Amino acid sequence: MSLFAPTTHPLSTAEEVWKTAFNELSQRIRQRFVRPEPYHQALAYVRGLMSPVERKNGWQVAEEVGEATPYAMQHLLDRARWDCDGVRDAVCMYVWETLAEPNAVLVIDETGFLKKGRKSVGVQRQYSSTAGRIENCQIGVFLSYASSRGHTLLDRELYVPKSWTDDEERCREAHVPAEVTFATKPELARRMLQRTLDAGLPVAWVTGDTVYGSAQLLRADLEARKQTYALAVACKEHVEVQGTRRRVDQVARDLATEDWRELSAGMGSKGPRLFAWARIELAAPETSGWQRWLLVRQSQNEGVKPAEMAYVLVFAPTGTSLEKMVEAFGARWTVEQCFEKGSRSRFG
Repeated sequence: MSLFAPTTHPLSTAEEVWKTAFNELSQRIRQRFVRPEPYHQALAYVRGLMSPVERKNGWQVAEEVGEATPYAMQHLLDRARWDCDGVRDAVCMYVWETLAEPNAVLVIDETGFLKKGRKSVGVQRQYSSTAGRIENCQIGVFLSYASSRGHTLLDRELYVPKSWTDDEERCREAHVPAEVTFATKPELARRMLQRTLDAGLPVAWVTGDTVYGSAQLLRADLEARKQTYALAVACKEHVEVQGTRRRVDQVARDLATEDWRELSAGMGSKGPRLFAWARIELAAPETSGWQRWLLVRQSQNEGVKPAEMAYVLVFAPTGTSLEKMVEAFGARWTVEQCFEKGSRSRFG
């Protein structure tokens, strides 16, 4: 788990905060291990991942924690019995106690893990947003939680392509459980959202990129729960405006100059992330007191011609301000910070 909270503490204090949190979480997950050996090995493994060692492979991590070979680490990951979902639930409870706020945002995103061989479950040549191209990799779908108190990865699902689920022998050799069947990335996201929302964790908004925003079933799930969302969609997505179904990019072309407002989507490394924003009211949902909008974001980078646009479908209570929508959608970048500052760069 990686928690990123706003802090002005000196480094030594920050290290103490991490150590205290690690020790507390260690105690919470202890009962999720059948035997003490895997539990202690798991703690050693995490300490190795948190270390400054450059390459986070089995040999390097083992050496960092004082082990002569990586075999114990490999046994933990490949064969040892422990309740990984129970560990996830313990982390969720910890997040509830430390970061939960009524205005928090759930962010759905995916990331790729580059691989060299064919044996890692789910690996194949596929598009990796991490690399920005097709690579031999695994894809993980993640759910993160962001509030003013900090942000963290909360849940995960491994995307297992049809090239795997259609090959029973390959799955058997890799010890993939027989009950695992093919599921799209949006379906994996729906599972995680259901788990988190059913648990009652305080959530104001759900946001994500076009992979998830274009999934009608995912949006329908959230609307059935009366769960506010701001989800990106592709330019070819169709919406109903004044009784006519049109592509979102066509709808955006009708916007007048006075329809646009400059607003910040949050702070970036170089200051406020300023864009021009506009919104169009869409056909009303059946849910009384709620409304759908098309939110359009336009780049203000003068070097980009024509200006880049992004399209966002919003479902929120009637009267929700444009500023609230922009703020919620801007929280999408927090999951990238989790990936860059923690999961990929620090933990390998």
